[in-house]
Amino acid sequence: MSHNPEVSLDDITSFQANFESDPRNRQAMNAVCGGPVTKAALSRARKCEQNMTFSVQLDENKITAQNGSGRCWMFAALNTLRVVAIKNMNLGNDFELSQVHTMFWDKFEKANYFLESILDTLDEPSEERLICFLVTSPLQDGGQWHMFINLVKKYGLVPKQVMPETESSSNSGQMNGQITLRLREFACRIREAHRAGKSIEELRAMKPEMLGQVYKMLCIHLGEPPKQFEWQWRDKDKEFHRDGVITPLEFYQKHIDVDLSEYVCLIHCPQSSKKFNEVYTVKFLGNVVGGAVIKYLNVNLDVMKAASIAQLQDKEPVWFGCDVGKFLEREQGWMDEQQFDYESIYGSVSTMSKAERLDYGESQMTHAMVFTGVDLDDSGKSRKWRVENSWGEKGGDKGFYGMTDAWFDEYNYEVVVHRKYLSPEQLAILERPAVMLQPWDPMGSLA
Repeated sequence: MSHNPEVSLDDITSFQANFESDPRNRQAMNAVCGGPVTKAALSRARKCEQNMTFSVQLDENKITAQNGSGRCWMFAALNTLRVVAIKNMNLGNDFELSQVHTMFWDKFEKANYFLESILDTLDEPSEERLICFLVTSPLQDGGQWHMFINLVKKYGLVPKQVMPETESSSNSGQMNGQITLRLREFACRIREAHRAGKSIEELRAMKPEMLGQVYKMLCIHLGEPPKQFEWQWRDKDKEFHRDGVITPLEFYQKHIDVDLSEYVCLIHCPQSSKKFNEVYTVKFLGNVVGGAVIKYLNVNLDVMKAASIAQLQDKEPVWFGCDVGKFLEREQGWMDEQQFDYESIYGSVSTMSKAERLDYGESQMTHAMVFTGVDLDDSGKSRKWRVENSWGEKGGDKGFYGMTDAWFDEYNYEVVVHRKYLSPEQLAILERPAVMLQPWDPMGSLA
């Protein structure tokens, strides 16, 4: 190709000749024009090697379905806690905690968090990156572990039958769009009043009416959350139990009562802009004003894996966040970086490292799920991982997926584990003041 800035017709002629000279290009074109490239590139040999047996595997519950919503982080977190609820109440494996109840309060708190963020940035020009970032998705479905902690501590939990799914919880796009419209308008009006000389007290006095509108819209789409409810159940041994009328917080404290503050978020981020054995947080990332701040301990992969394995061996599932779309085959339910032979299709493959993919926007955490098993070799090293997803029973082993250990290395970014699986030195690092990352940092992505 010439060194001129524009593409010349001679360049195009050369590209055409090179493409047409190799019959493998025509074969690839015929295959991919007739169907998805993932189907054409799927390795038959690799498919035959995939095995859904694991040396460490927890008892598993009926798979859940987030449907047309982005609540994976919430489903994954509730799926870890329902294990405790099922055990404590001797329930069957089809019991679920209400994802709508948690969704309602997350949306409501995010609205307040957004308005407070607008109040904190009144003098930022509207065309600058920060304001553009804040107004892009003020009410998205995604979240993080600490955001879940904040909701449970403040609002408790309820069984799914107390606040069941609605059309808008299962297909959240229209609800999100309508409330986002209002939040952007509220931001506009607050900043407009600031420019007109209103004091911060006067601006904050505008908030109750705005939040009241959001609350009303959430009730219309999701139903009104219960202040209290009557809870009674028959356990799997046919024994009858009755609590009487209790609040969501009382339900959580009586039947689950896990100290969520004892769990820590480990991330693996090999970017040169970040250090291992350092603690990070992200500006303007949260949901409950005054709640727990998101905090990540950046560690090497061996630390992340060792803690996850230890927790699984103690029969406790592990919440994790990854870039699920990379090298995923949904029908078989495998995350495997070797199952698509793209080199045979394109004649080359990407050589970007994990750090480079983060630097250049090719990867970030997009989805949260739960580890329920791991396959260890004779030396105790992980070979593959068993995953509880929240996409329903279709795909994989009735909704449970497999992940190769090499895929974990490249596309897994976060695990949540109990503090007891970390060393005293690692726990001491968590007590340091967190390094603040910009809101658009890849570690600020929401699952």
